[in-house]
Amino acid sequence: MTVMFVTMRRIGYITAFLLSAAVLGLSANFARLFLPHINRDFVIFALIPPSATIFAFLWIMQFSQPIVEVTLHFIVGVLWLALGAWSADVIGYQQCYPLQTQQPTTKGSISSRSYCYQMKVTEALSWTLFVLFVFFFIILITLTSRAVTCGRYYAWREHISQLGWFGEFPGYPTEAIYPRTPMYGGYGQPYPMMGAYHVQQMPGHSVVVQPGVNGGQPMVTHMPA
Repeated sequence: MTVMFVTMRRIGYITAFLLSAAVLGLSANFARLFLPHINRDFVIFALIPPSATIFAFLWIMQFSQPIVEVTLHFIVGVLWLALGAWSADVIGYQQCYPLQTQQPTTKGSISSRSYCYQMKVTEALSWTLFVLFVFFFIILITLTSRAVTCGRYYAWREHISQLGWFGEFPGYPTEAIYPRTPMYGGYGQPYPMMGAYHVQQMPGHSVVVQPGVNGGQPMVTHMPA
């Protein structure tokens, strides 16, 4: 049941990881060209969001809980929002293609057109990553809240791989087929029989069978007929 969630999570995180790596490369190039005297504050800050994102991904791809990832999504999303807004403030609505001048650097100069294009790409990727983390934040809160309503009351602190995608129940894929704690015998209790469940009906009663929570044992109730 969680295979789809794990797959979608991996695709989303790999996409964000690659985009962050691209921004980190551009920011490192700015640092090489302009530090320590030219546009120092922006260049130093531009290194923070992609570095924080890559570090966070290297950690949460191994092990994480929904409560941890939601917190990281919020913090990293705010960083990308700040970088996108600051990039827009630095480059503004400048058109790159007509530029013919040179942009001063600490070791000489570079084409103003090249610098403009790099700033535009940094701005665009920053806004893209901000939107991605907003989606991550909303989807994770929605899926975890739905898992709690399905009976996983500790879903916020369980391993995140147990969350189900939309239209799926939370829990490991095998839980719906092979219950963890099967019950045997007992009057009115279901027990496995050749891949199914057998229920002994009490005389003069109707049997009401309800699906178990998280793929567990079905609940059987005997009602007087």
